[in-house]
Amino acid sequence: MSSADKARWRDPALGTARTLDLSQGPLEVFEAGSGPPIVFVHGVLVNANLWRKVIARLSGRFRCVALDMPLGAHRSPIGEGADLSPPALADLIADALEAMGLEDVTLVGNDSGGALCQMVVTRRPERIGRLVLTSCDYRDNFPPPMFSYFKPAATIPGAFAVLLAPMRFRAPRRLPFALGWLTKRPIDRDAEDSYVFPALTDRRVAAEVKRFIRAGDKRHTNEAADRLGTFTRPALIAWSREDRFFKPEHAERLAKDLPSARLEWIDDARTFSSEDQPGRLAELISGFVREPVPAG
Repeated sequence: MSSADKARWRDPALGTARTLDLSQGPLEVFEAGSGPPIVFVHGVLVNANLWRKVIARLSGRFRCVALDMPLGAHRSPIGEGADLSPPALADLIADALEAMGLEDVTLVGNDSGGALCQMVVTRRPERIGRLVLTSCDYRDNFPPPMFSYFKPAATIPGAFAVLLAPMRFRAPRRLPFALGWLTKRPIDRDAEDSYVFPALTDRRVAAEVKRFIRAGDKRHTNEAADRLGTFTRPALIAWSREDRFFKPEHAERLAKDLPSARLEWIDDARTFSSEDQPGRLAELISGFVREPVPAG
């Protein structure tokens, strides 16, 4: 495949692509299956492909919707005028649910996408019936210290392009400061290419992720965490036991912050449990969605 094709590739398991015309700009979404809706939100410098293995296991019983967020690996730029601060992206998620007419949604987030999901349920929870947080940012861990270099790289002219340039080749991607510590095992080549090539090949995509990084602030995650107690619907914390960036104690704190939450550990996985242990994650989500909601 050419570099452009690598940037645009999305796994067939994600289902049918369509573009939502939202007030902030166009947002591409992928839909597969039918049944109770599950909406998946990824983090920075990955895309909807992050959920391909989980959706392949769930779409026979559920309506699976994967959002292609404007976070640096998307194939459709959202536009120069869009507000890409974390709270605005949380509103983008809520607007997407409204545009699709989805109700009683199980919202699933990972990495910085999990931080956005925390903001959704504390800003606009009306369409959310359940929340699933896999390993993700929480309070001051936004971003994790290992990735603190993102903000200066997004601010200094030319620095972000220099940072991404080695990612054209597979070997540097397995380094700890890239994708190396996010999974225990190498990522499928097509998916990995789709994560790294959009920002390498499209200046508009690179500009959009830099805007998100520059706008991000720990106050956003702390404000959301302070309000998690207002979300009283069922929540599942499905945390990777061997995560190198998101601490086990953060999973335990999230389970306490959310009034109707429980914590489940995913063994033999790092941050991207959907890559390392998709069967275990799909099993947890499926069981959680099918549980009866407690009275009251």
